[in-house]
Amino acid sequence: MELAGFRQSEAARVLDGLKEDIRSREAEITELRSQVASAERQMQIERATYGDLARQVKALSNENAGLREDLAFFQSLMAAGGKEGSVTINRFRVRPEALPGEYRYRLLLVQTGQRVKEFQGTLQFVLNLEQGDRKYVLMLPQEGERDVRDYQISFKFFQRVEGTFKVAPEAVVKSLQIRVFENGSVAPKLSQTVTVS
Repeated sequence: MELAGFRQSEAARVLDGLKEDIRSREAEITELRSQVASAERQMQIERATYGDLARQVKALSNENAGLREDLAFFQSLMAAGGKEGSVTINRFRVRPEALPGEYRYRLLLVQTGQRVKEFQGTLQFVLNLEQGDRKYVLMLPQEGERDVRDYQISFKFFQRVEGTFKVAPEAVVKSLQIRVFENGSVAPKLSQTVTVS
């Protein structure tokens, strides 16, 4: 049938062709959406894997650094040369704790050389502090109190020393010096200073 030069059968065929074209394009869009979703999932997996690998690399680097420190420690411990009974300070670290004015220290004392006898002595800390415009020095334990048990040391090969100390909450520790005194001596056998950041 033809109406005003328009054939109904041809229009139906064109309409069917357009409908088929729409279905084909919708299927293509669905397939592309599926591919995009798959690519996004893959990218999330890769990001998670990269994050895990980055964390593992950092952990392994830290572990490697610790192992190197341990190796250096054991090499110094096993060294047969040197003065009889000489003592060294290793891994001396100080860091602020969560509470204002509280600090944690950690160090390792090692007796090198022939280690004929056990080293016995005491520790003393000299803190350089700033509080506002004022700079001052604080000694722990206080002068005359060197026999305080927390500061006594006794070891043949090595001794790990760690603890905390408190200063005024508004005071800032700029540096800390450790002094190692052998029993019976008024002068330190050795000392080492660290800057506190």
